[in-house]
Amino acid sequence: MSASWVYPVSSPPLQNGIIEVNEEGTILNVWTAEEGKALAITAVRHYHGVLVPGLVNTHCHLELSHLAGKIAEHTGLPGFVQQVMQQRQASESEIENAMQLADAAMYANGIVATGDISNQPDSRKVKLSSQVYYHTFVEAMGFNPERAAEIIAKAKATRDTFLPLKATIVPHAPYSVSTELFNEIKQTSGSADDIVSIHNQETEAENAFFEEKKGHFLKLYEFLGLDINFFQAKGKTSLQSYLPSLSGQTNTLLVHNTFTSEADIQFAKSTHPNLFWCLCPNANLYIENRLPDVEMLRDAGVTITLGTDSLASNHQLSILAEMRTLQMHTHITFDELLNWATLNGAVFLGMQALLGTLEKGKKPGINLIQQLENGRITPQTQIQRII
Repeated sequence: MSASWVYPVSSPPLQNGIIEVNEEGTILNVWTAEEGKALAITAVRHYHGVLVPGLVNTHCHLELSHLAGKIAEHTGLPGFVQQVMQQRQASESEIENAMQLADAAMYANGIVATGDISNQPDSRKVKLSSQVYYHTFVEAMGFNPERAAEIIAKAKATRDTFLPLKATIVPHAPYSVSTELFNEIKQTSGSADDIVSIHNQETEAENAFFEEKKGHFLKLYEFLGLDINFFQAKGKTSLQSYLPSLSGQTNTLLVHNTFTSEADIQFAKSTHPNLFWCLCPNANLYIENRLPDVEMLRDAGVTITLGTDSLASNHQLSILAEMRTLQMHTHITFDELLNWATLNGAVFLGMQALLGTLEKGKKPGINLIQQLENGRITPQTQIQRII
């Protein structure tokens, strides 16, 4: 196959480049137009548009798919969390049907791999039959230090139900995990073979809580009936408070980063050697109506990935839509966004030997992107899965 442009990601774009793929989807060769002419390659199907590798969604909540359209926008994170807790109960068939539709939509939108958050084993059946690769992050949460052992035992049981699929126990967020539970998670998921995810600085209230024990999270704990007299303000941001509690050996994904500062980034880089920073811009706009300082993160040289979050906080599960939103609000180029959406995500998931780039020997999936406008993604830009 050939296209107006082929983006291997691992190397510069090829105008009228050619890709040879076998029936199983493994790439046999990638040639420039000149190499194809010299080799007298004929009978090549040509596409008008851009061929790119399959996209990687590093943050999703498949099990919340049945909440699509049920939670109002711009509630702020504490209000959003409260509404999820109040509305997430539904029949088994409703939950499963919604997950199947969401999984099919991700596949149709060119997503080949997903890092998915789960609190229970409901998504296992859908994942086992999916054409999308899933790594499940089983969230452990509990701010009461006395329950840490009980919570980690339950999380281990949930993790084990996902076998033979890959799953890791991870902390939900700094405001929902006690120091004792962080320690349990580190012992359970702290080796170099593990990968870990945590929601980070999604709301200004998170930093206010850790710095001064003030803000909207106090109302959330009151709603939950949780006595937090044991908690003492740290006098520093949430990231600077919890990050030393995570293992430095694991690939660790910080998700959202909406209220992350330059000082936080420098602290993180000096504290943890294997960090990845996930942006979910459409969910940030849906919940907080604010985006992270994307260009600050980019200029700091951190490794950025993209995620969709859930249909409870997004109108679609499309990495292309996340890329479009970022181009609407920043000066990030298509080439750079594509790297975030493919190779960086594959590296985080430990799948870079198979996914993330168009290279000989890989089986990354191939998508056709059409109707780019001078290298920019517009509302008319479309993605079509080719392989």
